[in-house]
Amino acid sequence: MAPVALVAGASRGLGLLLARELGRRGHRLVICARSAGELEIARSHLEADGLTVRTAVCDVSDAEAVEALVDDTERIEGPVAVAIVVAGVIQVGPLASLTRAHFEEALGVMLWGPVHVGLALAGRMRARGHGRIGVITSVGGLVPVPHLLPYSTAKFAAVGFAAGLRDELAGTGVKVTTVAPGLMRTGSHLRAEFTGNQAAEYAWFAPAASLPVVTMDPEHAAVRIVDAVLAGRAYLLLSLLTKIASRVNGLAPTTTAALLGLTSRLLPSGPAPAGTSTIQGYQVEERLKPLPSVLAKAVTILGRRAANRWNQHPVR
Repeated sequence: MAPVALVAGASRGLGLLLARELGRRGHRLVICARSAGELEIARSHLEADGLTVRTAVCDVSDAEAVEALVDDTERIEGPVAVAIVVAGVIQVGPLASLTRAHFEEALGVMLWGPVHVGLALAGRMRARGHGRIGVITSVGGLVPVPHLLPYSTAKFAAVGFAAGLRDELAGTGVKVTTVAPGLMRTGSHLRAEFTGNQAAEYAWFAPAASLPVVTMDPEHAAVRIVDAVLAGRAYLLLSLLTKIASRVNGLAPTTTAALLGLTSRLLPSGPAPAGTSTIQGYQVEERLKPLPSVLAKAVTILGRRAANRWNQHPVR
């Protein structure tokens, strides 16, 4: 019987691509996310490729929900051979516009998500003498990225958890892979959350998440990630920029901190206006005046194409 792969956060973007790659390599898929509507669209994408997939609504920040998901998966489909945790949330804005709630959301999804999946599966996989767990972190978990403080906080923690979990499972046949990609061209700028001067924040983040050279092709990334996880590699750093940033920070942390501080000072500053809520990128676009809207769409055309392909548009 084909092995079972569980991908948490697979309704869109990189998670959807990872599920597709695992399915193409012969795995039966179980994918989860918070949105039932987005999961159904993801299912249709995967089934159109001839893949076997089961969906489950699950918030990975909820330990009991994750445990129930793993219980149901192993009871219905069989032992989970591979699990990859991709679920994430990107919050863009300066410190002055952030609240504790932003950090709680980021940590809930991007730290506690991997912790809950890891704890739910580690004992089962160890008892079977084999298993693969992949945790998708980020360059933002190796070097702090200005105006992405909740994101970097959670990703730094996730790097520590994934690396430590691998050490704890040494010699058991269970391997944990820490994956640190750079910016990926999946259309994520439409679903990122913006606060502070939202139009100005969107104006730098959306192109950064869309332009070639700066961003990585997600289909190529998915192949490399699945290769690394199945091979049981300890680390995978994706993109030249990620490798350079990590090495420069390691060799010259004080200089790196000074450069990042300068970058932060050049970005939009100030708290969000009173009464302003955090909104997603597609909502920022809808509120832009005609000329800025046209310009935004022009410089993010590759990101928009990716969003169309990888289910980044919200279900309304």
